[in-house]
Parts: sequence; C-alpha cells; structure tokens
Amino acid sequence: MSASLDTAKGDTAKGNADAPRGGASLLAAANLLMLSTIASRILGYLRDVLIFAKFGQNNLTDAYNAAFSIPDFLYMILVGGALSSAFIPVFSSYLARNQEQEGWQVLSIIFNWIMVLLIIGVAVGVALAPQLVDWLVPGFDGSTKVLTINLTRIMFVQVIFMCLSGISTGILQSYKEFMAPAVGSVLYNLGIILGGVLLAAPIEHYFPGYGIAGFSVGVVLGAIMNFLVQFVKLWQMGLHYTFSFDLRHPGVQELLALIVPVFIGLGASQFNLFVNQNLASGLDEGLVSALRAAQRLMQLPITLFGITVGIAFFPTMTQLAAQERWDNFKATLMMGVRTVIFVTIPASFGLAALSEPVIRFMYEFKSGAFTAEDTSQTAYALIFYTIGIFAYAAIHTLSRAFYALKDTRKPVAVAVLSIAVNVVLSIVLVRYMAQGGLALAYSVAGIFNMVVLIVLLNWQIGDIGSWALLKSTLQTTLISLLMGAAVWLWARFWQLYVPFSGKLAQLAEILTAMGLGMGLFMALACLWKMPEAEQLMNILRRKFRPRRETEER
Repeated sequence: MSASLDTAKGDTAKGNADAPRGGASLLAAANLLMLSTIASRILGYLRDVLIFAKFGQNNLTDAYNAAFSIPDFLYMILVGGALSSAFIPVFSSYLARNQEQEGWQVLSIIFNWIMVLLIIGVAVGVALAPQLVDWLVPGFDGSTKVLTINLTRIMFVQVIFMCLSGISTGILQSYKEFMAPAVGSVLYNLGIILGGVLLAAPIEHYFPGYGIAGFSVGVVLGAIMNFLVQFVKLWQMGLHYTFSFDLRHPGVQELLALIVPVFIGLGASQFNLFVNQNLASGLDEGLVSALRAAQRLMQLPITLFGITVGIAFFPTMTQLAAQERWDNFKATLMMGVRTVIFVTIPASFGLAALSEPVIRFMYEFKSGAFTAEDTSQTAYALIFYTIGIFAYAAIHTLSRAFYALKDTRKPVAVAVLSIAVNVVLSIVLVRYMAQGGLALAYSVAGIFNMVVLIVLLNWQIGDIGSWALLKSTLQTTLISLLMGAAVWLWARFWQLYVPFSGKLAQLAEILTAMGLGMGLFMALACLWKMPEAEQLMNILRRKFRPRRETEER
C-alpha cells in the first residue's frame, strides 16, 4: 500500500507543482479522521461494554439493537448514501467553478425536500412503529415487542439530527473542513454513554424493565451534540439558505440522476438487514445481540484494511482510467486487491482462532451480566463471519475500480444480486445452524459479490490478472491455515497451563498469540517467496534503514 501511495504522490507531483502542499494537507486530514475514528471506536466499545455489563445479552439488548434498524433505514435512504455518492461531488463541482452561490441554491433545494420527506417519514414511523416492529422481529415475545416499539419511537427523534449532521458534514468536507465532523462523531458515542450512565438507573426506578431506554435517550443526545458542533462551524463560515423547491434546477437534476442507483442499492442492503433480524428474532433470547456484536468485530479488519486501501488507491485508478493507461490501471487495481487479501485472510484465521478469548476479554466481566454462554454464542457467529472478511474488504477496491471507469450501475446491480443470495441462504441455513447460518450466508454472499465484480472487470477492460490473484489467494489461505492452527493451539495451551487469570492475563494471551501468528505467517510467506511478503519487507527495510544510517553517523 505504501508503495502505491508513493507512486500516486509521484504522479500527482508530475502533473501539479503544488502537489506536495496539497498532499500534506490531505495527509493531515486523513490523520485527523483516523484519530477521530479510533477515538469513536474506543467510545463505541466502552458503550457496548457498559450495555452488556449492566443488561447482559438478552431480550433487553435484543430490543435495543432491533430498535436501531428502522430509524437507521430512514437516515441512510434520505441522507447517508446520498451524501457519499452524489451530493458532495455535485456541491464540490460548483465550488471548483467559483459558483458558490449556485451550489448553495442546489443545497437549499435538496435540504428543503429532505426535511419534508424526513418529517413525513418520522411521523409515519412513530405512528406505525407497532406494525413495523411486528414485521421486523415477529419472533419477539409480547413484552419484548412493546419495549422495542417504545425504544424505536425514542430513537426516531435522532434521525432528524443525524440528517442535519449528515448535510452539515457534506458541506464542511466540501470546504475541506474536517475538524468539526471528526469531533461530532466522537461526541455521538459520548452522548450515548452519558445518557446510559446518567439515565438508566432513574428510568429503571420509575419504569421497571425500561432502564435500557437510558441508552436510547443517549442516542438522541449524541445526535444533537454531533449536529451542534458542526452547526457552530457552519454559522461561523456563513450560511446561504434559499427557500426553494425547484426540482428543475440543473444541479438538482444531476444529483437525482446519480442518486437513483444508490437508493436501490441502499434499500436492498437495508432489506437484507431486516430479513436477518426477522429470522434471528425467532431464535433463542440474546442471539440478535450476539449477531450484532460478532458483526462489529468482523468489521474491524474490513474498516482498517479494506476501506483504507480502497480510498488510497481510488485517486490513482481514476487518473489512470482518464488517461486510458489500462496496463497501469490493472496493475494498480491488482496491487490493491492482492494487498487487501494478503492482510485480511490471516487476520480472519487469527480472529476465528481467538474468537472466544477476544470476546471474553472485551465483554466478560466478573460484575457484569455478559456470561460465558454469551461469549460462546457470539464466538460461534463470529467464526462464520470471518469467512467473508477478505471478500468484503476486497469489494471496496473492486467497486471503486468501476467508479473510476464512471460505471456506478454494475456494482449496485451486483450488490442487489448478492443480497438476494444472502436472503435465500439465510432462510435455508438458519434452520440448521441458527445464528451461525445467518453469518455464513452473509459471508458466502460477500464472496459471490467479489467474484462477480472480478468477472465483470475482466469482461470490461480485459484480463486484470485473475490467475495471479487466485494463486496468491490460495497461497495466503494455506499459510493462514497453518498459522491459525498454531494460534489456536497456543490459546488452548495458555488456558490449560498458565496459572494466573484476570484481564491482564487475557490480554497477554491475545497479544502473545497475535505475535506468534504474525511472525509465523510472514516467515512462511517469505520462505514461499510470495511477492506481497517481499514487498512488505522492502517497505519495512526502507523505513528502518535511514534510522540505522543516522545512528551510525
């Protein structure tokens, strides 16, 4: 990845004398976003620990997790996907052409329509919450359904502020202002924690069985804090609001044309989530929460490696596609995909081998309500989720290859098709494997998505190096299998023969197993002379050689 970034920087520098300064500012922004993401994830983990420690993994947490789904669906449809795919590029293009006032005109029109749809959506959602919850989680018992309905109605309020925050983030990032959105994402999780810590006990006292609603109120509090910190920055920059609903404006027409495929993809994705929760609600108590906790752990390597590589390689692929340098385009694409696979497959085997130790360390406390049985149920789902990590990580680079080719329809069509595969497999496998079947179906659908994208890219731009990719994937899988077995044996040895216990012992078990796994994997990959391993070792040599030379002087 670093080599590719160096190449991208070099290409940019050749085309623009100001590139170093621009590259420095982009790196500063990336570092800020990375730090805020880490801080937000730490707070998110603390939030989960507090919830599980106080309430355990049962019908209460199942209701809390299910109550997120419908408000999140409304937010993603109205703002979340729209901003990431269409609004920011359109608004930024007006700024680039020094047509700022025209850009604000488009923004105002979109904002006005979103607020109208939002008010209608929230009102309908609150009114029809019983029917929506009954469809979403029909397997819940009566009291759990009532709790889910009430939590859903509370969290519908957050949609208003999350939509306002989403629009504010789009505007600020168009102006290359990253601090306020970064702080806002941290405040969101902080608000949830504060709401739960301060309100759970009083609510439980006056409304027995509803203490977890403190965290739902905290969700609203976090959304308000997220928006306010961004609104202050927007106010300082100056707002240019216009009361208009003119859908005939060219900028609005351009945005609507771009956003239709995204609506379809997002709708299908959310529908898939609803189907999974529908099926999981008929399982034993606490398994909806087990699935959610396992999927959060699965997303860690995808976020750290898949999304990072996809974003880093995207500008270079876009430039090469525009210049029709197809050999370089395919080489860059394959470097990105092979890098992701080389990193995420061993991470998947390691996470599967250490599934119970990791979950035990993160969520199981002596004074908490998260039990050893909860750890086992969550680990069972996580093992099957890890099968698809490499595919979902690679999809981020593969889909961006299509975007670089200005083709947004194929990735969305493939995503919808893979969701259909997921739904069918989920319905079949949940009968035999419970939450593990739902996780396995999700993983298989991701692998299907990845393979179809590769086939379509081969068809569209010629051979992209599929056989070399297959060879590298098989080599990485075989080495990872050996590594995973060694890590699992080490964990078993630790649990059977290490005399001390507690959180420090659990952390030591995980860290020593990770060190053993990474060392063994790299040794085997270097012995097999895998290009990815040699490239990584060259990067490490370049990083440490200057330091040694300086010390020698």
